[in-house]
Amino acid sequence: MNNATEVFQPLQADDPPVVAGYRLAARLGAGGMGRVYLSHTQGGRPVAIKVVRPELADAPDFRRRFRREVAAAGRVRGAYTAELIDADADGVPPWLATLYVPGPSLAEAVARRGPLPVPAVLWLVAGVAEALQAIHGAGIVHRDLKPSNVLLASDGPRVIDFGISVAADTTSHTATGSAVGTPQFMAPEQATAGEVTAATDIFALGQTAVFAALGEPLYGNGPAATVLYRIVHSEPDLSRLPEQLQPLIARCLAADPEERATPAEVVEWCRQRLGRDADAGAGPAVWREFMGPEVTVPSPVATPTRVHTVPLVVTRPQPTVPAGRQARRRRNALITAVAVTAGALVLTGLAWMVVDAGDRFRDWIAGAPATSGSEESARSSASSSASAPTSGAGAESSGTGGGTQKGRPSPAASQSPQAVPYPLVMLNGENSLRFKDPHDLRKDRKGDIRLVCGQTCALESDTSEFALLYTKPGATLDSCRIALADPEGRRLPLAAVANGSEICIKHSSGDIALLVVQVKSTALPEIAFVTGDMTIWREAA
Repeated sequence: MNNATEVFQPLQADDPPVVAGYRLAARLGAGGMGRVYLSHTQGGRPVAIKVVRPELADAPDFRRRFRREVAAAGRVRGAYTAELIDADADGVPPWLATLYVPGPSLAEAVARRGPLPVPAVLWLVAGVAEALQAIHGAGIVHRDLKPSNVLLASDGPRVIDFGISVAADTTSHTATGSAVGTPQFMAPEQATAGEVTAATDIFALGQTAVFAALGEPLYGNGPAATVLYRIVHSEPDLSRLPEQLQPLIARCLAADPEERATPAEVVEWCRQRLGRDADAGAGPAVWREFMGPEVTVPSPVATPTRVHTVPLVVTRPQPTVPAGRQARRRRNALITAVAVTAGALVLTGLAWMVVDAGDRFRDWIAGAPATSGSEESARSSASSSASAPTSGAGAESSGTGGGTQKGRPSPAASQSPQAVPYPLVMLNGENSLRFKDPHDLRKDRKGDIRLVCGQTCALESDTSEFALLYTKPGATLDSCRIALADPEGRRLPLAAVANGSEICIKHSSGDIALLVVQVKSTALPEIAFVTGDMTIWREAA
């Protein structure tokens, strides 16, 4: 954040220059949902454009959820939020645009200058709590509130990134058992894939306040399973916090969501501690100390202007030609034109003959009757079709008629099954996955795939076989078919599996799946889980 080059990265070769009319000026970063770019409105105001990753955009379930979230986020109006100003959930790819906030994130500010003093923490918590009031008022649970999602603008904090938030009246994530969020800032009910409510964001607000005051997460760093275990099973240690902050943080971090403070209570508590400074609006002076040097936002990218050129015409003097020679030239030119025209007609006829013959040949290869348009060719095709065998060995060996030539499958037979993506699936010790719909995880152990942990953890199935790939990433249906020709059985130990590993799975129905592991957390078997993105090819075996 010391200069513009650390904030605004140049566009790369795989970055689009324009998204839905917004000309991109720089890359701002990337996250789990997609890439973020700097652009500008028609009036020149900076905006952040988030473009969804292709693998997510191809999933119908994600598009439906994204469309619902965009509609809900569009209702949020708050002084401490980055307002959503434009979006297209049906775009290719989907995207959304929010106002750009020029300022470092809380995580960057703390990394550069260390923990914030108590007054700054109070201003921070009050601003974020007011942002949560606006977010919850629109029926949204943020689900991923953390220091990197809180920006420090010159007039106060801004809460950003509603990309993975879910409207509060839906259960799409809780029904699947997916724990969406960042482990160090999750609430206990979120870590155990329980019901997520507005109180979940209050727990994350308390953790964010601790990070601002101490310069590190309350529950430490390390493997996700270890951090989540501490959050679920240990009492928060607030002894290192300044005494003025401890009562508020304790309310926010209550294990029971019903006992946590509301956003309105948090705002009022902070205002009481700030006293006269709150009424005098002294917040901006606090932020200027932590924002660091002001960064110049790149100017809007100008729309390219098409240049119209006028062809250069060179006038040359024409030699004088006798009248008799001019007549001969006109006669020769006429003869040449007639010859060229006749030749063109002949070539056109030949071309039609070649095309017609090619069509007949392709139809013969595919086993369909040729279509030349004449009754005679139609009768001939019908006759040959009737005389040729249509099934069995005779059809294969004849290579004519209605059968398929041996070694040359018909176009319909050679088409590959369509890949159906299922992003963000999660297995833990209490649920199981169904091949029919991996997003509809069972809350029992009777599905097709289970995570089983004893001394070690493994994937087990009564209906499917596994094959772990050891090649470079980028598996396809063909590579899974090859691997599953010699599967490892119906139990796959996870000792050799890491984040990014690819697992091929064949169901007894003939479906083939590719599971790309995103997070494997098996250090503590009692709270072990595996998340990943799944792709299924139906009846592909």
